[in-house]
Amino acid sequence: MKLKQRVVLLAILLVIFIFTKVFLIDNLDTSAANREDQRAFHRMMAGLRVELVPKLDHTLQSPWEIAAQWVVPREVYPEETPELGAIMHAMATKKIIKADVGYKGTQLKALLILEGGQKVVFKPKRILGFRRAPLVVGRFVNLRTEIKPVATEQLLSTFLTVGNNTCFYGKCYYCRETEPACADGDTMEGSVTLWLPDVWPLQKHRHPWGRTYREGKLARWEYDESYCDAVKKTSPYDSGPRLLDIIDTAVFDYLIGNADRHHYESFQDDEGASMLILLDNAKSFGNPSLDERSILAPLYQCCIIRVSTWNRLNYLKNGVLKSALKSAMAHDPIAPVLSEPHLDAAEQRLLSVLATVKQCTDQFGADTVLVEDRMPLSHL
Repeated sequence: MKLKQRVVLLAILLVIFIFTKVFLIDNLDTSAANREDQRAFHRMMAGLRVELVPKLDHTLQSPWEIAAQWVVPREVYPEETPELGAIMHAMATKKIIKADVGYKGTQLKALLILEGGQKVVFKPKRILGFRRAPLVVGRFVNLRTEIKPVATEQLLSTFLTVGNNTCFYGKCYYCRETEPACADGDTMEGSVTLWLPDVWPLQKHRHPWGRTYREGKLARWEYDESYCDAVKKTSPYDSGPRLLDIIDTAVFDYLIGNADRHHYESFQDDEGASMLILLDNAKSFGNPSLDERSILAPLYQCCIIRVSTWNRLNYLKNGVLKSALKSAMAHDPIAPVLSEPHLDAAEQRLLSVLATVKQCTDQFGADTVLVEDRMPLSHL
């Protein structure tokens, strides 16, 4: 379902990457530590339903100030976020005081300024989110009453009417006047993504497993099974967390069906220490019947994965992922976010990920494949 991808990213973030405890691999109930891990898992599950409420305990701070203070090199919001519902409520409801064309890229978007001066990106009918991604929430916007009165001339010039529907085509690589995004009447469903604070400039990197996008020309990783060995000899993948971030991202992209991760961003001048930030996930949740296994190439070619990621994925099998996704997205303004076929597809893809890691451990041993999160990392 290409309608609602960005909220799904946030939901899967909450489901997969919000745990900070390491769950025991063998899942033995006789272990006191494992029983505590199970209790922590159930607490996490109970906290997935983030209600969008206007109340904010920090009365001396705006929701935008609180969100800006959350950002650190390895996450854009913390695990414990009692203010999350209030901040997402503000994103979904605060008055739009300015609207302009979005930043450069291939997909249609608009840059909005909300009351209080917060920048957000509005994407028509495309949704997703992550603790390694900016906060995202669904929003219904009236193009005639909320956008056009505060739009810049550049954005306003792209508005048109098709039948009884208000439409715009904006400015982007693939934006065409002949293919505008149209509201249902005047009301458009989309997502708003919180702009990261300016004090955290971003640096763009070419993804080592990116595709060529040229017919008849394969990328090296598509024909060289030893390609990961070459990646491990280049910075920033020769040490530090970046290669493991790439593999986490491959797992995530496979679950959502995103085969378009040709570039990624990190915080600038981080020497490979900060997280891989997920900003472009618009090619997700297309055909639920299509399983693009090549998305997992970083995983099955490198055959390493974080222990915490492996255990989180194990805890999500047997229908838990589907249930958790429904809970995490239940209170979004544009719910329901995913159809049953897409939820079922995510469940099946999860089993494929687990089977891939099992093949790696059978071949190389668990001690080699499963990497402790805090151990000194050298991939050479």
